[in-house]
Amino acid sequence: MELLDQINFKKERDLGAIISDTFGFIRENWRSYFSFIGKILGPVLIISAALMVFLYIAFARSYKGLLLGLEAGDSSGFGSLGNIFGYGFLLTLVWVVIYVLLSMVSLFYIKSYIAHGNANFEEVKNNTYANFWKFLGLTILMTLMILISYVFFFLPVFYMLVVLSLAMPIMAFEDKSVGDTISHCFSLIKSNWWNTFGVIIVLTLLVSLLQMVFSVPQMFYQLIATGVFLDNGDPTAVADLLTDPINIVLNVISYIGQFLFYSVTFIASAFIYFDLNEQKYGTGTGERIDNLGL
Repeated sequence: MELLDQINFKKERDLGAIISDTFGFIRENWRSYFSFIGKILGPVLIISAALMVFLYIAFARSYKGLLLGLEAGDSSGFGSLGNIFGYGFLLTLVWVVIYVLLSMVSLFYIKSYIAHGNANFEEVKNNTYANFWKFLGLTILMTLMILISYVFFFLPVFYMLVVLSLAMPIMAFEDKSVGDTISHCFSLIKSNWWNTFGVIIVLTLLVSLLQMVFSVPQMFYQLIATGVFLDNGDPTAVADLLTDPINIVLNVISYIGQFLFYSVTFIASAFIYFDLNEQKYGTGTGERIDNLGL
């Protein structure tokens, strides 16, 4: 049963309605929504933050050792770059996991919200854990398709990005296999590519502006700290700036804040999916007619 003030996802929307309803949904549900994200993604976010700290420290040590070694005529400092690539590789893997989990929590939250009027944490958590490998496989396939489009065709990569933006919500709301999900993306986007492209461009710009908010404190601190640390003209002082605890904390906060704001795009993708689905199949209208007849 739907609540009277519940946002109705299953209806057609224009660009303005998709954007306003996306932020309206977040405004009305931000407490439970972000608490779900924190509870499910919390451990992985902590791991990623720790890896970021290790990466900063490893880079600072390698940079300082390399400069000192070059001054002494020793180029062996390049060997220490292995630690940087190692931490960078692990951090990339963790970012992929966070991306997949964030998309799943966002979409399964909406799915539970539609079904019950309020999202149920256990339902969202169970759906997320049960479908992780399927969503990870979808993410890998989408990445390969985008890379192939870029390498061999270049311009069609933009077409592919818009088409595949529907993949996650299709898999979440229709519980299709990876292959059927990709196939349904192309059929659903047909005759609606330009409208979907316009919505994605506007949302990307808005999310980018919001993400910059988390970067402002770190940018200001770096501007001030750069003058302090480099005042003596010592090039190795850059390493001290990288390992400065305040700088590291601000970087981690900026990273986590920007990543969480990326969830706005997943919520918007749900509105886009239901808009296109309603235009083609009218499922929401059919459900409302059926409910009136009960």
